[in-house]
Amino acid sequence: MTVAAHVSDFFSASFSLNHYLTVGYVFGFIGAGLTLASYMMKSMLPLRLVALAANVFFVFYGLLEAALPSLLLYAAMIPINGKKALEIRRLIRAIESAKADTPVADWLLPNMHRRAAKAGETLWRKGDVATHMVYLHDGTLRLPEIKETLTPGALVGEIGLFSPDNKRTLSLVCDTDCTLYTLSAEEMAQLYYQNPKLGFHVMRLIVARLMHDVERNRDQA
Repeated sequence: MTVAAHVSDFFSASFSLNHYLTVGYVFGFIGAGLTLASYMMKSMLPLRLVALAANVFFVFYGLLEAALPSLLLYAAMIPINGKKALEIRRLIRAIESAKADTPVADWLLPNMHRRAAKAGETLWRKGDVATHMVYLHDGTLRLPEIKETLTPGALVGEIGLFSPDNKRTLSLVCDTDCTLYTLSAEEMAQLYYQNPKLGFHVMRLIVARLMHDVERNRDQA
């Protein structure tokens, strides 16, 4: 290859490189780097914040390079990631500010799902696979095996989620029409992943429940 050909190739490569060093592409490369970094995050709040920053850079990339699909996609992602980041931050603050006597349901409730149940409905039977916990908003629930009635404010079903066999230890029946809030095992795991401090409060709840069961068995003996 002649010297002229080498020089021509060099300038062609330089022109090609300069084409990708525009301000728009720089924003795009930064956005791509931040997106990659977000996949390496272990905590949900930093992940959402880094993803939010990546969205902003991609929006500028779309504006400067007239890349309409990228512009529309990442403009739509900004409020989504922003909302998720705020929700996670609120949960973290609620957990961090929880005192020793603060009911766990106070900060779990915003993440639970409301449902209605009719009187006589069996929510689960002893030995069933535990898939969710329940917070009783109004009405009454009954644990038939031990003839115990649960009143509004009760949180029940959490032990089965964390037991080795994931089995229900008691049945749960609606004594009256009830308004319930539920949280699945998967959602609980996601909340724990967002803030490991949740584990301390759940452990406190389970220990309190077990101590209550010990006291009840002692009174019955």
